[in-house]
Amino acid sequence: MAAKKLAPLSSKPIHFGTFLVTSQVFHLTPLSFAFVNLKPLLPGHVLVSPRRVVPRLSDLSQDEVTDLFLTVQHVGRIIERVYKASSLNIAMQDGADAGQSVPHVHTHIIPRKAADMDDRGGTDAIYKLLEGEEGDIGQHLRERDQGRPRFPVVEDSQRKPRSEEEMAEEAKMLADEMDSA
Repeated sequence: MAAKKLAPLSSKPIHFGTFLVTSQVFHLTPLSFAFVNLKPLLPGHVLVSPRRVVPRLSDLSQDEVTDLFLTVQHVGRIIERVYKASSLNIAMQDGADAGQSVPHVHTHIIPRKAADMDDRGGTDAIYKLLEGEEGDIGQHLRERDQGRPRFPVVEDSQRKPRSEEEMAEEAKMLADEMDSA
């Protein structure tokens, strides 16, 4: 059975840095968008970015900052409910030296549950994942767009790149949840 092609939330292209992510977007505001992650660190790991492509938080206008963080708050509530989480990690790497791999402001929203990282070193292990190869969104997107990794990558069995169809389906499900909230 062929996978059903889902219509994107926007008829206009939406970019995360140089990467086209239109089919991954599940929530739009006039100044921000939320989208599903190609290789989530945990189920439900999503990102929120301003529509305007700028590298640093300080490059945003006051209206963009307000909209970005109100969107993070709203999306976070939905993600926590949908993924039955008890907490959230909300993180931003602001600049290359802070670990930002795509020069476009973005905030990670990662739903958390009790003991969800015990097998990986405990609750705070999420920060090492964000800063390491596992959290390198830019590299994951480059590999997707080039069709293959530039260097051999040893995949952790729980984190494999998702197909466009899988991400579009999650984006549609979350868009429906956002609409019903």
